[in-house]
Amino acid sequence: MASGMALKTLSANTAAALDQELLSVGAFSLDQLMELAGLSVSQAVYRIHPLSRGKRVLVACGPGNNGGDGLVAARHLWHYGYQPTIYYPKQSKNDLYQRLATQLKNLDVPFTEDFPSALKESHHVVDAIFGFSFSGEVREPFPSVIEALKATSLPVTSVDAPSSWNIEDGPPTSGPGKDFHPTALVSLTAPKPLVKWFKGRHFVGGR
Repeated sequence: MASGMALKTLSANTAAALDQELLSVGAFSLDQLMELAGLSVSQAVYRIHPLSRGKRVLVACGPGNNGGDGLVAARHLWHYGYQPTIYYPKQSKNDLYQRLATQLKNLDVPFTEDFPSALKESHHVVDAIFGFSFSGEVREPFPSVIEALKATSLPVTSVDAPSSWNIEDGPPTSGPGKDFHPTALVSLTAPKPLVKWFKGRHFVGGR
């Protein structure tokens, strides 16, 4: 993992093609790639927000791979000694995501449906809602969540992309993600073009 480096970027199409190459020619499984991604995120959180700054980490997960990365990160954070809480309102029926959620429940990691209340009780937030494949409008229940991430004074670490940002064009000009600038960004595999607009602490990892 690295920070503060001038790195080449990957477009959304190139990033997706690279993942497919890792899954085919590289002989990786999706489980492995997600485990590496989530581990990188947890290590970034540990560096940005050591346990001495507060143990309660709220992990906001979307319905796709980005959310899966967040679930993995939460498990690792629990093992480091943090107290993660999971906000996962659109839980996937995919077997992989269900197993990741079960692993957390087996550790008695709480799941919440009340994001505002959980946010008030947290010390750090992981934004694992939308990743590099996001496009279109932000759908419920996530607009208010992203608005809350934008408004909070807590440090926020985004996974691969600040949620609702366009991978090529950066922050949206309108909608809930307008003016959302997280504290840190963990780019997976390689940075995406949106890093040109990102001004926080930047890490690269995950593959």
